[in-house]
Amino acid sequence: MRLKTLIYTSIALFPLVTHAGNPKVCVDYASRVPGLTAALCEAAQLKPLAARSVQGRTIWGRDIQPDDANLRVLVVGGMHGDEMSSVSLAYQWLALAEKPPADSPLSIHWRFIPGLNPDGLFARPSRRTNANGVDLNRNFPTPNWSRDARQYWEKRTKRDPRRWPGNKPLSEPESKYLHDLMESFKPNLIVSIHAPYGVLDFDGPSVPPSKLGRLYLDQVGIFPGSLGNYGGIHKGVPVVTIELPSASAIPQTAEVRQMWMDLLRWTAERLKPAK
Repeated sequence: MRLKTLIYTSIALFPLVTHAGNPKVCVDYASRVPGLTAALCEAAQLKPLAARSVQGRTIWGRDIQPDDANLRVLVVGGMHGDEMSSVSLAYQWLALAEKPPADSPLSIHWRFIPGLNPDGLFARPSRRTNANGVDLNRNFPTPNWSRDARQYWEKRTKRDPRRWPGNKPLSEPESKYLHDLMESFKPNLIVSIHAPYGVLDFDGPSVPPSKLGRLYLDQVGIFPGSLGNYGGIHKGVPVVTIELPSASAIPQTAEVRQMWMDLLRWTAERLKPAK
């Protein structure tokens, strides 16, 4: 009887749905994410990925894949649960990706993960870390992680609990899923959306974009266990890191579109099509 009760409770907390167009899911997300309406969420038609958060929440994603796609781009928002605007921007860019410019020289296979850290997003209040208290953006297996990540946390952050890297790399289901996805999807570009520093960062090969909209390039360095360090420096995949000016407010529609067009323009100029 106790086992059945636990099963029924789990189903009640995390209902099984086929996509994030489910009204209940979209109402929940729209209630926490600035600039995200239930209608925009439903239109995104996200699918449940083969991943769950620490607390068992679904992690949602969506592929937009033209038949003639010659480039693969991974867009990740909500790695930090209290950077709600990053989730919103991913949804709005997904809508733009469905209608690519007719004159674009590239045909891109997009993979969007708007909210990698749903436990952090739905905590009250929302928090940077996942449910285990780990900063997912310090949990990737960069070289010498065991030495450098703990040392950086202790000496540079003064043991800031918001930046705890975990006990070992990829200790968290969310970061492990993204790591494994990078291995299977093999993106030519990763776009990681954050807030609230209002700058554009870049790691890896290629000439970085000088700006996206009103965000100008300001390469802030690399951190042990960060996605930029792991993907851009260690794996050689360009990582564009967007730091929106506010964690709780999304830029105006025109600015969102300008950032998107600047990203497409830089991608066409600097990245080689996939073979």
